Amino acid sequence: MTRRRAGHVALVAVLLAAGGLLVTGALQSTLTYYRTPGEVLDDPSATRDRVRLGGEVVPGSLRRDGDLVVFRLTAEGHEITVEQRGVPPETFREGEEAVVEGTLSADRVFRSNHVVVRHGNEYRPSTDPTGPVDAR
Repeated sequence: MTRRRAGHVALVAVLLAAGGLLVTGALQSTLTYYRTPGEVLDDPSATRDRVRLGGEVVPGSLRRDGDLVVFRLTAEGHEITVEQRGVPPETFREGEEAVVEGTLSADRVFRSNHVVVRHGNEYRPSTDPTGPVDAR
């Protein structure tokens, strides 16, 4: 009876491990972590791979020329120029955090086709005196 129980436990362990490997493999292809400008500039494979790049939009760096938006992202003391085709979100501004998706070109300019504005997780109530009143 003990051998049978040990066999069942071993079978369950193998099935759980196999399921874990399948889930991990599936998630590897869907997860994309963002990298900093310094990491992208220091990585020779960044010109081959599509990556997400995160940082703060440098104040004074934002220029628009038709559907081309050029700006610089900074993080941890490194800056990189980003060229974005298309219209970024309405909340995209200088001094705000952003994540862009694309590739680093041979001329060290990050070519992006997707911008996401990062929002802090800190809630601050409105200071507008005409705003809603809490009626507790």
